[in-house]
Amino acid sequence: MSYSPTEWRTFEPVARVAEVQARTYPDRRDLFLCHAWDDRQGAAKDLYDQLTASGATVWFSETEVGLGKSLLREIDRGLAMSRVGIVLVTPALLESLKAQGVADRELSALLATDRVIPIAHGTTFDALREVSPLLAARSGLTICDSLPMPDAAKKIAAAAAAESGD
Repeated sequence: MSYSPTEWRTFEPVARVAEVQARTYPDRRDLFLCHAWDDRQGAAKDLYDQLTASGATVWFSETEVGLGKSLLREIDRGLAMSRVGIVLVTPALLESLKAQGVADRELSALLATDRVIPIAHGTTFDALREVSPLLAARSGLTICDSLPMPDAAKKIAAAAAAESGD
């Protein structure tokens, strides 16, 4: 098969593509932070702060859902506009998943993609496996003494940058 000169396509350098995408999709985020409602002012806020300090753009319900907006609709938009989903697995999230709350819906959407990273904090992957074997089977991180939250956030931000081609 031969191509005429007008059929040839050029490939922009990855950094240039990222710039174009940022202008085309200003609401695009590197990460979607799935968390339990009870963690929004604690561990989830701490992780959000560490991720943004590491240079990642993060969809976090506490900063993205405006007054009077539909929480579920805004979450749906956030999921669609995020490159990678991270699930902050805490004891509160495990309880939320059992109750099939909002975090359970977010998790269902994230598991339908290959873009989800579980982050265990204050719990284990064994405990997660009892509630969500599919999420526990994904490669993830455990925030602990040997991997404190700031270091975990740097690893996650680097993974998100690699995913976006930065």
